[in-house]
Amino acid sequence: MAADPYSTLGVSRGASEKEIKSAYRKLAKELHPDANKDNPKAAERFSSVTAAYDLLSDKDNRARFDRGEIDADGNPTMSGYGGGYGGQRGFGGGGQGGFEGFSSEGIDLGDLFGDIFGGRSQGAGRGGADPFAGRQRRAAPRGANVAYRLSVSLPDAANLSPQRITLGDGKTIDLKLPAGVEDGTQMRLAGKGEPSPGGAGDAIVTIHIQPHSCFKRDGDDVRLDLPVTLDEAVSGAKVRAPTVSGAVMLSVPPGSSSGKVLRLKGRGFTRKDGSRGDQLVTLEIVLPEDDADLAKRLEGWRDTRDVRARLGV
Repeated sequence: MAADPYSTLGVSRGASEKEIKSAYRKLAKELHPDANKDNPKAAERFSSVTAAYDLLSDKDNRARFDRGEIDADGNPTMSGYGGGYGGQRGFGGGGQGGFEGFSSEGIDLGDLFGDIFGGRSQGAGRGGADPFAGRQRRAAPRGANVAYRLSVSLPDAANLSPQRITLGDGKTIDLKLPAGVEDGTQMRLAGKGEPSPGGAGDAIVTIHIQPHSCFKRDGDDVRLDLPVTLDEAVSGAKVRAPTVSGAVMLSVPPGSSSGKVLRLKGRGFTRKDGSRGDQLVTLEIVLPEDDADLAKRLEGWRDTRDVRARLGV
């Protein structure tokens, strides 16, 4: 049986949804397999933390767990059976109904005692009708949830490009990434978990946005350092610049310095409201090494500005 989900996440039983989500994100980032490739125990804890969050983030399941109806694995508990067959009192007297101390809540007593006395029809024959008819039958447990990890490239995450995932049964499905997707975002696929007579569990897909060699995420924006030559910076130029949605022609203003930031509207991540962030392009002037011609052209020229005055030196 899994450990208490509240203890696993390090929160109190009265924790709010926000506190539970915050605790999970902190632990998931700390225990993520990508950050603990040489620590298999971290991967095990990551799975436990994910399972605990999965249970407590579901309002119905959390309420059922708090009432003792299901355990930390989501399986029905034996709490409905009360104190066994009446504890010290056994099956005998103390009332016309017999079986005192036995709780019938959540189980089908007709099935239970029918088995003991050789079948329901035999027990029913004594009173003409089945004395346990109408009792609520305990529902069969649902199948377990299954956790998946899906790696997504940064451009695909920014553009919400469809992703294909292969499930444990070998079937593949195409996923539509949600607007506002972040590293650690979870998607629930109903009925795609372990099968069971009580209904299949769910598949819980955790999104991992892969680092990119050129782009970096900054909130809803994307940042890029773009090399330019000295003549492009001095005279201005049209240069090709990569974006998460493909290359574009970018205008470099004349007299641009290294560190100048240019903004490309709508080339960032898709927000939850459907709008998009921007791409921020930082110019980097790259000088040639040992260029005699350039040195000759600049011979005798000096820039007399005090470019470090704001630094107080």
